[in-house]
Amino acid sequence: MTKAEFVAALRQALPEIFPTRAAAEKSYAAFCSILAGAILSGDGARLPGVGSFSLTRRAARTGRNPRTGGPVRIPARNAVKFSPSRSLADKVSR
Repeated sequence: MTKAEFVAALRQALPEIFPTRAAAEKSYAAFCSILAGAILSGDGARLPGVGSFSLTRRAARTGRNPRTGGPVRIPARNAVKFSPSRSLADKVSR
C-alpha cells in the first residue's frame, strides 16, 4: 500500500473526521512524525494489534563483496526493528 492509497483509505474509513484529502495527509504526516520521534528517543512504540517498533544497534562486521568475493568492512549502525503483535502474526499465518 502506498502513502496515497493509505490516505485515501483513511479518508474513506473516517469521512467525518477527514473531509478532505489534505486533512488525511496532515494526520498521516503527524502519525509518522510521532512514530519516528518515539523510535529515535529510544522508548520505541507499541501499537496494539499491529506490533512494536524499536531501535537496535547493529555491530560492525566483515561482509563479502558479491562481485569480487573480497572482504568488505561494514560499519556499525542503528536500525529499526519491527516485531508484529501476536494477533497480526496469527492473521498472517492463516
